[in-house]
Amino acid sequence: MNNTELEERLFAVLSAIPAFDEEAARRAELHSDQLTKPPGSLGKLEAIAAQLAGATGELWPDLSKRAVIVMAADHGVCEEGVSAFPQAVTPQMVHNFLSGGAAVNVLARQAGAEVVCVDIGVAAELKHDNLESRKVVWGTRNMAKEAAMTRSEAVEAIMTGIAVTQAQIAKGTRLFATGEMGIGNTTASAAITSVLADLSPELTVGRGTGINDGVLAHKVEVVKRAIELNQPNPGDPLDVLAKVGGAEIAGLVGVIIGSAANRCPVVIDGYISTTAALVASRLSPRTVPYMLASHLSHELGHSRLMEAIGLSPLIHLEMRLGEGTGAVLGFHLLDASLLLMQEMATFDSAGISKS
Repeated sequence: MNNTELEERLFAVLSAIPAFDEEAARRAELHSDQLTKPPGSLGKLEAIAAQLAGATGELWPDLSKRAVIVMAADHGVCEEGVSAFPQAVTPQMVHNFLSGGAAVNVLARQAGAEVVCVDIGVAAELKHDNLESRKVVWGTRNMAKEAAMTRSEAVEAIMTGIAVTQAQIAKGTRLFATGEMGIGNTTASAAITSVLADLSPELTVGRGTGINDGVLAHKVEVVKRAIELNQPNPGDPLDVLAKVGGAEIAGLVGVIIGSAANRCPVVIDGYISTTAALVASRLSPRTVPYMLASHLSHELGHSRLMEAIGLSPLIHLEMRLGEGTGAVLGFHLLDASLLLMQEMATFDSAGISKS
């Protein structure tokens, strides 16, 4: 399939994203105001309930079937020495996800969520019965020397994310979380954020896996060089994603788009996942009401990145692991919100005066 056909398929999905159901959201707000509490006293929990109603078109949707989609890929920019860990860690961590030993596995079990691990661009041969083998690239190219991906590779990775999401929806999944694994991906995320949010790399480049001050300064220069060399067009999100992005970031763009197109809420994880959310929002603003930001990452630039989309984090635990860990924790708050709306008494049912 040529690039034009791929993009036509992508934009067909984007055009099919339904509008947020304002009437359903308003019904949820009206119900919340009838519960035995001062109006608005449950804060963001009330806002979550209204957003879930508007996203799904149902007052109290059943979101018990949920999954965290962990996209894994490698980055050629690791050649520049921007990470504290070698690229070999990516496939090693994929095996850890598949064996159930990673942090996201532990938290997903607690939240009753399935972990769906996708090889979308790992630079190694991976085989496992539980692995979603959807390799688009064998790692990206070094964006400090050339474009990380071709435009068609970036679009194919997005379409892969959409396909993985739709396959889960066909199994009954109605709630998603974004997760990722890829040594070097904070460098790609910082480059995308710098271009699309019009921020200097000094404000978007963070310590990632825990680099020291010297490597941090070098990482800033690498991002600057990649942007100067590739000249990504801020008015064209696909151009930016291809030139300075990553396959797993593109895959998560697809997860977000696929969720929105099917009226499924999607909980966004940390810095890398939020970068994907920024790209999705620029491709279609209609994706934004389907997103819930789980947490504020300790990674530099994450708060500015969320501001660029219009998201507000639910929690702040100074996390910067990725994998989908913060997003899976966010599931508990969604559950709490829906239970409060369904199980609390109203003033009328409890015989309590409102005045």
